[in-house]
Amino acid sequence: MTIWKHEPTGTATEASGPHPHLDRHGTPIGNLPAWPAPEHPYTAPTERQPITMPEPIGAPTRPVIVVVQAHSDDLSFFGCGTIARLVKESGYTAYLIQTTNDDKCGPTPSVGETILANERETEELARILGIQRVFNFGYQNHFLDAVSVAELRSRLVFLFRLLRPDIVMTFNPAQPAEQNPDHWVTGQAVEAARWMAGLDKDYPEHLSAGLAPHIIRGRMYWVARAGQPTNRIVDVSGYVDTKVESLAVHQVQGTAGSTGRRLRATFAARGLVIPELGGDDDTADRAYIRRFMLAPGIELGARHGMSCAEPFYYLDESDTDLHEANVTAWANANAVPLE
Repeated sequence: MTIWKHEPTGTATEASGPHPHLDRHGTPIGNLPAWPAPEHPYTAPTERQPITMPEPIGAPTRPVIVVVQAHSDDLSFFGCGTIARLVKESGYTAYLIQTTNDDKCGPTPSVGETILANERETEELARILGIQRVFNFGYQNHFLDAVSVAELRSRLVFLFRLLRPDIVMTFNPAQPAEQNPDHWVTGQAVEAARWMAGLDKDYPEHLSAGLAPHIIRGRMYWVARAGQPTNRIVDVSGYVDTKVESLAVHQVQGTAGSTGRRLRATFAARGLVIPELGGDDDTADRAYIRRFMLAPGIELGARHGMSCAEPFYYLDESDTDLHEANVTAWANANAVPLE
């Protein structure tokens, strides 16, 4: 194993040029941040620069929605207009949890570059939509069904108790017509964690650390596949441009973000041009998104007098509320003074 030695300031090594970063085979590695001075003069290269801690998350002062997606572009496809509207018009604080690392979704053979590029695009999506913070679980893409269900659920329970959402948005846990294991595992884990987060004897260490049980009252399930149920339509007519920009972020995934430019290049190689795609890659991407990726939402909206809409299957705790109201009404009506 190559051992890296910290050279103090002013040594001959520093004077002759920057000290190279070496991998375990002794090969220099470029484009890495400078190593900090380690605590000991000889050490394996594991002591990286100090971690910058984010601001602590306190008790919410506004309504909260938490989105749980499997892949970088899930929210952009199924619910970005709704999140943008809730944040801007209803004052919601939004958080995003991603369960996989997207290592299968990228144009290069490098797994590391693919993961990093998707991670950066997810952060950019969060900026566009006004999402406060992104939490990456980092499980292997397409293999979420091989992950410990208990581990995934426990991580979600912790974040639900910490963030205390009023609504969670994710995949339908019943998964009709869903072939991607990452989607249905994410949906089922969220549903179980949502329920368990409201109980007081699961993960008691959370309570000892100051996190109280929390019941998530609203569930917004995406209509990710044809045939999945819908009982709510959200008008996102005022957020069409936001949807376009959200989808255009995903250059690495390519299904929406970079398809326009690739289509333009394909026809250019044949000596042809599609005028609607414009004269540059960014214009081509957005023209493709408007014509094809927004088409289902535009068609749905047209049936309900909207320019664009997003469908959901929504559930809440109204049945529990009704039961409690009935019990309370019955008890109050039948209570008599003690003799």
